[in-house]
Amino acid sequence: MSAHAEPAAAAPTPTHDAPRIPGVPTDQRRAIVVGASSGMGAALVRQLAREGYRVAALARRGEALEGLAEAARPDAARTGGAVLTRVHDVADAEAVPALFEELVRELGGLDLLVFAAGVMPAVGPQEYDTEKDLAMVRVNLAGCIAWGNEAARLFGTQRRGTLVGISSVAGDRGRRGAPVYGTTKAAMNTYLESLRNRLSEHGVHVLTIKPGFVATAMTEGMDGLFWLITAEEAAAQILAAARSSAQVRYVPRQWWLLMTVIRCIPSFLFRKLSV
Repeated sequence: MSAHAEPAAAAPTPTHDAPRIPGVPTDQRRAIVVGASSGMGAALVRQLAREGYRVAALARRGEALEGLAEAARPDAARTGGAVLTRVHDVADAEAVPALFEELVRELGGLDLLVFAAGVMPAVGPQEYDTEKDLAMVRVNLAGCIAWGNEAARLFGTQRRGTLVGISSVAGDRGRRGAPVYGTTKAAMNTYLESLRNRLSEHGVHVLTIKPGFVATAMTEGMDGLFWLITAEEAAAQILAAARSSAQVRYVPRQWWLLMTVIRCIPSFLFRKLSV
């Protein structure tokens, strides 16, 4: 559909008592999830569809998106929601403004944007691969900025909306195991905090999510995982935080205590630890 398509008719109000984003009428349930083909992104799309949202799901893998839309269709039909799909490479920042405009028109507005895209390729202990590192920057950070800027501009104008960025506990310290992955998440945290400070006076909610270990393709095969939760459990906690006044939320929440301790470790000592 072109960027000049007529807005879709508003979805009927769900008959069940589903939670909603504060300040958003029940007939205004429109969301975009970037990075939706698997993991937490796909789980978020399924839960939002169950609650009556019109959701635009974006990812590179079109087949996975179509499977997601098909699986969500019965729940969406029952609640008055819908799942739209668009194949999109998050690394293509130039495509974002036109695509964002198209999706907002087709959804009939926007109340919630979740940036869930992220890549973390394996990195050897003595590996310094600039091409691999810059690929992470393009997806994890530049992609977040491209979509975040569009949402910030719209939400600031309409003086409401919720922007959620899924970061990681890896952004809290400079770990030796994945230097650039952690760097992209730390930069993402700062970007989201800056948007939060800029948009708070306009009634816009900006939320940084810092997951620990979630059972997704990214963590498959990793050793030493603890407090592991499913993508569905993570999605439920993310949406609960989006409906609260939370600014930063660790998922699951016990990571807050652990990361508070880790952030307080002096740098000279942290260098000697494998945490």
